[in-house]
Amino acid sequence: MDIQVADTLLGSLIDGRYRIRGRVARGGMATVYTATDERLERTVALKIIHPSQAQQAQGRLAGFLARFTEEAKTIARLTHPNVVAVYDQGTHAGLPYLVMEYVRGRTLREILAERRRLNPGEALAILEQMLAAIAAAHRAGLVHRDVKPENVLVAEAPSGGSGNLVDSVVKVADFGLARAVEASADDDAGSQLMATVAYVAPELVTEGRADPRTDVYSAGIVLFEMLTGRVPYDGDRPVDVAWQHVDRDVPAPSTLVPGLPAVLDDLVIRATRRDPGARPTDAGALQAEVQVVRDDLGNANANTALLRQVSQPTMVVASVRPADRPSWARLPDQPEPPRSARPHRRRAAPEPTGPLARLQTLREQVMADKRGRVAVAATVVVLGLVAAIGGWWFGAGRYTEAPQLVSISKAEAEALATRDGFTLAYAAPRYDEAAAKDQVLAQDPASAARMVKGSTITLTLSLGPERYQVPDVVGKTFDLAQADLERAKLQVAKGPDRYDENLPAGVVTAIDPPVNTEVKPGDKVTVTVSKGRAPLSVPNLVGKNINDARNELQRLELVPVEQYEDSDKPKDQVIGQTPPNGTGVEKGAEIKLKVSKGPAAVLVPRVVGLPCPEAQARLQSSQLTPVVQLNPNGTVGLQNPPENTQVPPGSQVQITCF
Repeated sequence: MDIQVADTLLGSLIDGRYRIRGRVARGGMATVYTATDERLERTVALKIIHPSQAQQAQGRLAGFLARFTEEAKTIARLTHPNVVAVYDQGTHAGLPYLVMEYVRGRTLREILAERRRLNPGEALAILEQMLAAIAAAHRAGLVHRDVKPENVLVAEAPSGGSGNLVDSVVKVADFGLARAVEASADDDAGSQLMATVAYVAPELVTEGRADPRTDVYSAGIVLFEMLTGRVPYDGDRPVDVAWQHVDRDVPAPSTLVPGLPAVLDDLVIRATRRDPGARPTDAGALQAEVQVVRDDLGNANANTALLRQVSQPTMVVASVRPADRPSWARLPDQPEPPRSARPHRRRAAPEPTGPLARLQTLREQVMADKRGRVAVAATVVVLGLVAAIGGWWFGAGRYTEAPQLVSISKAEAEALATRDGFTLAYAAPRYDEAAAKDQVLAQDPASAARMVKGSTITLTLSLGPERYQVPDVVGKTFDLAQADLERAKLQVAKGPDRYDENLPAGVVTAIDPPVNTEVKPGDKVTVTVSKGRAPLSVPNLVGKNINDARNELQRLELVPVEQYEDSDKPKDQVIGQTPPNGTGVEKGAEIKLKVSKGPAAVLVPRVVGLPCPEAQARLQSSQLTPVVQLNPNGTVGLQNPPENTQVPPGSQVQITCF
């Protein structure tokens, strides 16, 4: 059982109003808790700055708090359905905090960790709402400076469905928080870079300046990650990653995920230009481009459906329109989709007769001449050969059999496909308990299937056995811990509650298996919950007589359980106890006591007839004390106690020597 130390703020009352209930997340600058506003009786999110951030402002703490308060007021005035609302601000133990709207959902980072990447429709739907929130901030003169998946909250749709992210509501948090903390170091020569390096704009690295185009760049990197499942740059040190943004262009997403539409490549590249002047001017401008791309992708789907209708006349395929956002989630500045006008029917024109008549006349003239008839015959023969060869090619010549690619590795499959002239595409991978990672699970078309030479084979790869790490839920309330564990596909079992000297009632104190242990989906995790402080404390009983120990435990309504054992301690003395003194217990608890049976008895040897000095030596070697009477140099005539008597070690044996 792994027991971890919980956050000391849990259960605290902040500013006489906000009771902290559980820890939600810990970031680079602050920790987020769930709290109850005891004045308005509602659940809120409370974000408090780390002590390390406040310590960096030592010597100018008043200026730091003033800047933080001013930024908080600016954020609170920012009202938008896609912005996490700020209700209050203050300080606790010298640390600034914000009280914000509590959003029930997950961060975009958690979604990407689970699904790796999103389909284009979901990615654009999330980005459009992100940009709507950031655009509202830009109009208010506020730059976010730290746009990243951790600051994007994806709430459940009103319908309750979680499978389609297109219908989810997106909210952006931490507007101005990075600037509020960073402003405390503006007077230092080496002002630190607060933005996350994976999403930082080049001008913030080289010049330390930020404007709305800085947020546009970061939003472009977030779109890149949603489409590809990774950020464009990595490195051993954060500074190495930051300078790659300065020295290199962001690659097109389709270079990592083949098959992505070119309009998505253009959107990412335009948003992540290294020159700020080449990007959209602010989030509102990029949002307009995102809406155009969504419409283009929707129209492409509609054209595909119409082509299927023409090529397969027996099927009835409805025209596909771009997916419209539900009315409850439509952005304030998003127009209603235009209704297509009904096409006008044209009256069919009369079929012309002049050209047919002229063609008939030409035929009669050619057939009337012998050379014309020979030319027509040769033409017919050539056309027949072309038709035969073409028929063979289209009927059999261009076809071959698909190779066997299932059960081999991805590298082996690519080598075989390249040798045979095939192109590979990849379907969504899936977990498999029997197949190693990147082993081919399925192929389409199947092996030995008839297919065109050089065409594409779609492979499904294995992600290996499905494993998850046990999340850290120690310090959270049981409801939050249960939600986190079930989201990780684990079964939750509640173990026996126990008293805890440090944690309030209802908070998780330990989990088994421990945090970060790899487990399979459906494995059981046992959660131990605190009952708060115990009503009684076990006294120190070691060294006391067993009768005194019994009386003291009975006075506290505790039950002594005695176990006697040999010891060099005096008989009936308590030599050990479980649980130890100071442990919290409740009435009726058993206290196990180890009690000394005293030293083990020894057997008195026979010394009658021995010289007195030899008799003394023998008794001393038997852990006995000889007492000599009469002649110490004589011979032992009497001994008391007699031989073979059992006595405690150190007992006196009288010997009478004559």
